[in-house]
Amino acid sequence: MPAFTIKTERDQLTTDRLIERFGADAVTHERLYDTMVYVVPKEKIHEVLSLLRDELDFNFLTSLCGMHFPGLELELGAVYFLHSMRNGHRIRVKTFVSMKDATLPTATDLWPTANWMEREAYDFFGLHFTGHPNLKRILNMEDFPAFPMRKDYPLEDPTREDKNDTFFGR
Repeated sequence: MPAFTIKTERDQLTTDRLIERFGADAVTHERLYDTMVYVVPKEKIHEVLSLLRDELDFNFLTSLCGMHFPGLELELGAVYFLHSMRNGHRIRVKTFVSMKDATLPTATDLWPTANWMEREAYDFFGLHFTGHPNLKRILNMEDFPAFPMRKDYPLEDPTREDKNDTFFGR
């Protein structure tokens, strides 16, 4: 049987189980670049991740990173890249939060490797993970005033006078 068919069957099983447990209005899904992506509300993210790990065998958190989409109501988010090594199956799970309430529950109780990944998402995007054992900056200075991966400040210093924009096609 071709690998794509097996992957699609596993995707269908995962989709069916998530919708059965949380409802079709709580879990949306789509296939992006040959990978299933599930979007869940932040209130359900820990339950969804727990179900995926415990019942569907997604035993490896490959990566976790922050996202910023300025102008949207829920402009910050996190994406979890999960892998079931036994089944050779990968998925992504996304959740979004507002800038005013940029908190998510920690996943360190599910996957200890989430520790450093959540610290990086905090450091660069300002996402706070409640229950994290040591949430502090990981690469930037502790007193750094901003979150450098957010798209809410100019890329260049507008007061700079020594730069001639004509050399840069502007």
